[in-house]
Amino acid sequence: MKLYKFLSIAVLVGALTSCNDWLDGVENKSSVDDAAVFNTEETIDQYVDGFYTWIGTYGQLNMDNRQFSGSWTEAMTDIFKYSGSFLFARAGHPNEYAEQAVPMNPDSDRLSCWDNAYSAIRRVNQFLTLEEKYAGGYREELRTRWQAQARFFRAFMYFQLAKRHGGVILFDALPDGPNKARSTEEETWNFIEKDLDFAIANLPKTWTGANKGRISKYAAFAFKSRAMLYAERWQKAYDAADSVIVHGGYGLVENYAQAWAGNNSEAIIECDYNQNLGPNTQFDFYYTPSTDGSTGACGPAPTQELVESYEKVDGTKIDWTPWHGTTTTPPPYDQLEPRFSATVLYPGCTWKGKTLDMSVQGPNVTYFDYGTQPQAQGNTCTGYLVRKLLNENMTDVVNVRSAQPWVELRYAEVLLNKAEAAYRLDKMGEARSAINEVRARVNLPAKNSTGTGLWNDYMNERKIELAFEGQLYWDMVRWRLAHTAYNNYRRHGVKVSNGTYTYVVVDNVDLKYSEKCYILPIPQSEINNNNLIVQYDNWK
Repeated sequence: MKLYKFLSIAVLVGALTSCNDWLDGVENKSSVDDAAVFNTEETIDQYVDGFYTWIGTYGQLNMDNRQFSGSWTEAMTDIFKYSGSFLFARAGHPNEYAEQAVPMNPDSDRLSCWDNAYSAIRRVNQFLTLEEKYAGGYREELRTRWQAQARFFRAFMYFQLAKRHGGVILFDALPDGPNKARSTEEETWNFIEKDLDFAIANLPKTWTGANKGRISKYAAFAFKSRAMLYAERWQKAYDAADSVIVHGGYGLVENYAQAWAGNNSEAIIECDYNQNLGPNTQFDFYYTPSTDGSTGACGPAPTQELVESYEKVDGTKIDWTPWHGTTTTPPPYDQLEPRFSATVLYPGCTWKGKTLDMSVQGPNVTYFDYGTQPQAQGNTCTGYLVRKLLNENMTDVVNVRSAQPWVELRYAEVLLNKAEAAYRLDKMGEARSAINEVRARVNLPAKNSTGTGLWNDYMNERKIELAFEGQLYWDMVRWRLAHTAYNNYRRHGVKVSNGTYTYVVVDNVDLKYSEKCYILPIPQSEINNNNLIVQYDNWK
């Protein structure tokens, strides 16, 4: 989607809806203003266009992203750590969440999107109510397309809630009061599936002209393939992914480094920004190395655990044992498959024409022990920095805003979604085939594993292919593996100093993940204002 086209639209819709809250409905709005929105097809399109901004809001490039209050959820996994220790987004706060489950509570939870999601859902329901009232004179085709887009985004927002909470409060219309009980997890996924199926049935296969970039039938299928994995509805996920694949309108781009660039055959759902006119972001300011002149506090630091997840170019695994101590032999980074160097900045690599030292004595990017500097300012506590998602062509990250697209869902994920669903359905050959198609893009040999071995190969492939795209933490949550993988464990890096490479622990305390955090709490404000809501058992 072309987000910059919708900037004025988002402002317009905000002005039309900001006076309402959950208790007001639409009765306090001027009926003249309501009717005016539905005077022309263009103004109705503009109303719908406001929903599209939510794609960027929940993406990794948005500094106020709703996935984790400005931080990456990968910071709660073993593959990534913020180097800054100061209590701030993209620094100490995500580290605090990784080290203890205490910050997650009904009074304050940075992983929560409850209020934002329900505000968005209210906007969709308000639109559907007004569309029913005022749009009766338009062609049925137009009306169903407006409704289908709206219901896709209602499903998108309920998905954000469901993956955090399971069963939530369901609204298919504007509320008539403050009190409503939450539905079961099954009912919540039924609601999401029904909205997505409506979108699939009524959206066009493609959009053309000024409408190019809107949610299409196959974009809705692609998102359904993701949602149904979370719902553990394997056949539904398989069928949705297969529909996208059979359609043939998407494909893997040749160069993995362009896979998340947007505006190509791999991008299925994306949010585009505009560097000059806005909206835009400060993503590169915060995430680039110090060589770029950035004073961004976070210091995005991939871990040695991520590095060791990559295979060699021939598909075999490196034995990293010789580097789990101190050695003068440089790590074999040049032997790793292409996705490594496209994702991670490492000692000795080239970035914007400069060789990055990454050592304690580094003349450009410097290594420092975690906790010794409150702000990283483009330096690292693991010996690595992020390359993926950054704009390598930006020469001024301080004064120029970032505008690279955020690709919310790409074709490689659809293939992996099909692989997972096929595995669950005991279609091992199809699971391998989908995984191997993703691997073939980077010339890795095909996997021929079965059973548990195939599942392990799949999990690693998904981790590598979708690294830093906001997926891993939620995958580990839905697989119910986070409490074992991310508990009583410390992450690692490589400290380079005077020509020696030392395997180091980069956490001051063990990671802690409690099983109770698989279902996040209902905010206390909701409990206080809704007489029918009941807190989840694990948070009582």
